Parts: sequence; C-alpha cells; structure tokens
Amino acid sequence: MTMGSDERNKRDRVPPNQRVTTGFPVLHYGDVPKVDLENWDLRVFGLVEEEKRWTWEEFLQLPQTTVHNDIHCVTGWSKLDNTWEGVLVRDLLKDVKIKPEARYVMLHAEEGWTTNLPLEDFMRETSLLARKHNGEELTPDHGWPLRAVVPHLYFWKSAKWVRGIEFMKEDREGFWERNGYHRYGDPWKEQRFAWD
Repeated sequence: MTMGSDERNKRDRVPPNQRVTTGFPVLHYGDVPKVDLENWDLRVFGLVEEEKRWTWEEFLQLPQTTVHNDIHCVTGWSKLDNTWEGVLVRDLLKDVKIKPEARYVMLHAEEGWTTNLPLEDFMRETSLLARKHNGEELTPDHGWPLRAVVPHLYFWKSAKWVRGIEFMKEDREGFWERNGYHRYGDPWKEQRFAWD
C-alpha cells in the first residue's frame, strides 16, 4: 500500500510519539479562574523602558490577526489545522521598548500560573495572544479571555488566562518547569521532562 501525499504531509506535521486528535482536550491543574472583564488588564513589565497596560477594550482595539497552525501537547496529542484569532505578539509589542539585556519572557496568568520562554521564541512571527479558536470565543477551560499560542513548542508553553508578560535577563522556571517539565519544550526533540 502506498502512502498518499495527504498522509505523508500529515505525518511530516506530527512530532514523534504524538497521536492526532480531532477533539480539543482540556488539561490543567486546579480550578478554572473566574474572570471579570471590567477589571481585566494585560500588563507588560520587567526589562522594558516603560511598563504598559491594556484593558480588555483597549486590547480589542489592537490589530486582530487570524493564524493557522498545528498544536502539540506534552501528554501526547496533536491537533492539526487550528485557526486562532487575536493579536500577534509582534503587533502587541511594537511600541514597547524592550531593554537590550532582556533575553527571556515569563508569561503570568490568573491564579499565579507562569511559564518561561526565550525572548526569540516569544517574538516569533507565529506567536499570538488569542481570544478565539476556530471562529469561536475561547471557552474558560481553554483560557478565556486570552491565551498565548506559541505553536512550535509543546502546548503548555501557550499559557491560558494570560495577564502579564515579564521581560527578564536570566531564565527562571515557570510553574510546570518547576514541577518537572522541560525548560524549553521542543516537540520535535520530545523535550517533555526536565530529564529529557
């Protein structure tokens, strides 16, 4: 039996030891936060010339972009052909002066959740702060009102319920990294855990 080009293309898009799902599994630790958009804001701080904040209404006024990508969860599932709507990281930060010594980013989320990323990964043209998935507003389980989408890394790096972006000189572990997950999380290298 010969493999068709669609099957070959799909195989080339799925990292080792991942299985494709058509669903959208919900995985998190603890409760889903209750968010009040009247009091919600997104804060940029740390190694920047001037801290910046956006209310939800101000965030909605930023240039909105639609992107298509595949996502890969550390637990072994991959979901292909996702459509996200939100603000590209580069568009959000175009007027933010990041200090030259900044090398890392910590994403801060509701309930004290955090995840770390190298600055160059966070600033990739594919990185987005999303409010919609496949044409629908995110559900609270999937990070409503705002989640990061960093599709080239395992999906825990795409933090749900994002409230802050901290620029740092030195790398620090976020919540999952402190609890045994890999600091970087490349699905193609199967960087699932700290010992990988």
